[in-house]
Amino acid sequence: MPVRRALVPDAGTHPRRKRFPVSDFTLLGVPESLSAVLAERGITSPTPIQAATLPDSLAGRDVLGRGRTGSGKTYAFLLPLVARLVADGRRTRPGRPRALVLAPTRELVGQIQEALTPLAATAGLTTQTVFGGVGQGPQVTGLRQGADIVLACPGRLEDLMKQGHVSLGDVAITVLDEADHMADLGFLPGVRRILTATAKDGQRLLFSATLDNAIDVLVQKFLRKPVTHEADSVQAPVSAMSHHVLHLSNRDQRVDVLADLTSAPGRTVVFTRTKHGAKGLAKQLNKRGVPAVELHGNLSQGARTRNLDAFHSGKAETLVATDIAARGIHVDDVALVIHADPPVEHKAYLHRSGRTARAGAAGTVVTLMLDEQVRDVRALTRAAGIKPTTTKISGTADPVLAQLAPGERTVVLGGVVLDRPAQPPARSGGGAGGGRNRRRGSGSGGSGGSGSGSGGGGRRGGSGQGGSSSGGQKPAGQGGRSRSGGGRGRSGASTGSGSGSHSPASFSSGRR
Repeated sequence: MPVRRALVPDAGTHPRRKRFPVSDFTLLGVPESLSAVLAERGITSPTPIQAATLPDSLAGRDVLGRGRTGSGKTYAFLLPLVARLVADGRRTRPGRPRALVLAPTRELVGQIQEALTPLAATAGLTTQTVFGGVGQGPQVTGLRQGADIVLACPGRLEDLMKQGHVSLGDVAITVLDEADHMADLGFLPGVRRILTATAKDGQRLLFSATLDNAIDVLVQKFLRKPVTHEADSVQAPVSAMSHHVLHLSNRDQRVDVLADLTSAPGRTVVFTRTKHGAKGLAKQLNKRGVPAVELHGNLSQGARTRNLDAFHSGKAETLVATDIAARGIHVDDVALVIHADPPVEHKAYLHRSGRTARAGAAGTVVTLMLDEQVRDVRALTRAAGIKPTTTKISGTADPVLAQLAPGERTVVLGGVVLDRPAQPPARSGGGAGGGRNRRRGSGSGGSGGSGSGSGGGGRRGGSGQGGSSSGGQKPAGQGGRSRSGGGRGRSGASTGSGSGSHSPASFSSGRR
């Protein structure tokens, strides 16, 4: 028997209820109140993955959706999740959420939280984020207060489950976002344990950029007769994205070429293969006057927050990142992606390149190649299904650099200087000092809010994130700056993230 798609009463059937304009989302079965939230953000037409999956997910079916980063997967699962929880009408018990969203990185959890906040506020639902790198105290408090929706990374969630702070037996809707990335990170054993703990008759929505054998295991075991939809797959290169390979004469040219490209107007993401490579390259670019910040797994949560905020605000226009760290970052106005180190396999190439040419914009992807990398890069691009333009250059004077990154080059003496939080005064008395404080009491960092907060106390130097309640809607401001000089312009994005901490979600000003 088909399930009704009108899951929230029609606003037009009650004389005192607010009337909302009809949008394409409403025609797909999305409640008008939720469609209005999207309309306020200028989103009135669904993306292909949203149009394909919403009718089935709103009807309660298990869905397997494949779409590239930036294709709109986030709203594709948040809209039915919120609508179905409202239609269910049950009261959430303390420590027993009714919906769960699993994501591989804390940055991606933050992005999903940002998109969910206004939807949950409209529906009267509460949320709680759960991830590592911050103290668990505020997260436990939010769970105890009966958060309806939990957004989590698998590791910290399993920790809280083992400690008895959360039970998933009431979870009626489970979402796996970027399931392929969780497989790449080795999270699937934990994901299987978590899914086993949820209600067996619950709805499951799995979204991924790629569908390989590791994902098939989850599908076979946990999804019941899933409806599969594919739109804008990561395997299909974006037509608005141009691909180029710069064949360097020698390794010594690498940093100089990168400095020239990244000093042009516009936001740039540079990828390296290792954490140490990202740290070293960011330092070298800053020495050459290019404001750059790093993003990799060795950074503390406080450092990640400061660096992302600098990139978001325009204080640093270049982000040097590793594959894993950048997978949760969604930025619509990145004009240039540079593979300083070519990735090992083609899926990583396409995921990296997907940072640009988002939301209909054009973008350029550049790969630096040395003589010994020619065979590997050719095999990589062939597997990715692209035919890049290859140019052998002898240095920064080559005119192709200005073609790839047009505009006047700008340097800032010393690069970017970020404000560091004040260090707490050293304790007097016993011990030689220098040891790590292992106490996890409420005084060890942030003042994460109770209830539907988005963070916890930091473990070091009070760099914890403050909690952000989902009971109210965050205003979406416009910021950033625009530089002239032709070619690559840059539009600002929202800087408001609540409680003085940066939310990675505010990077995306378009589809989620």
